[in-house]
Amino acid sequence: MANPLPSCPFRVGNGYDVHQLAEGLPMWLGGVRIDAPLGFVAHSDGDVAIHALCDALLGCLALGDIGHHFPDTDARWKGADSKGLLRAVAALVRERGWEIGNADITIALQRPKIAAYIPQMRATLAEVLGIAPDCISVKATTTERLGFVGRGEGCQVWATALIWQVPA
Repeated sequence: MANPLPSCPFRVGNGYDVHQLAEGLPMWLGGVRIDAPLGFVAHSDGDVAIHALCDALLGCLALGDIGHHFPDTDARWKGADSKGLLRAVAALVRERGWEIGNADITIALQRPKIAAYIPQMRATLAEVLGIAPDCISVKATTTERLGFVGRGEGCQVWATALIWQVPA
């Protein structure tokens, strides 16, 4: 069935990602290196916040997920800087005639506390996406020591993005 609206000028997408924590690895969140004894187990740099944001943006246009575009079976993405992946996703959005409106990201991580890093994350993500920092929201929470996040085994992130169609 076709979309009943002839042209929907806005679209919303959601993203979710999880990464396991392990010793001896760097922790990247929202494009920022976090001072922490544990980092993320991943094929790329493991920036779980950027991965969720990529999925949210790709979801806006039904373009699949980050694993479809940057598979962990491809050696080109081994150790990749996730900011580059986000730039590529933003380019896909713009190539299709859309612009990024805003993004809202929630990071669930028991430790370390990351509130002090949030302004830098917002600025970094805004720069990568080419939008104003006040269009990026980053929130941090714990899980009150419940579940795998609460036990310090991993991190989970939810992201929502809004895009708008550029008038022809």
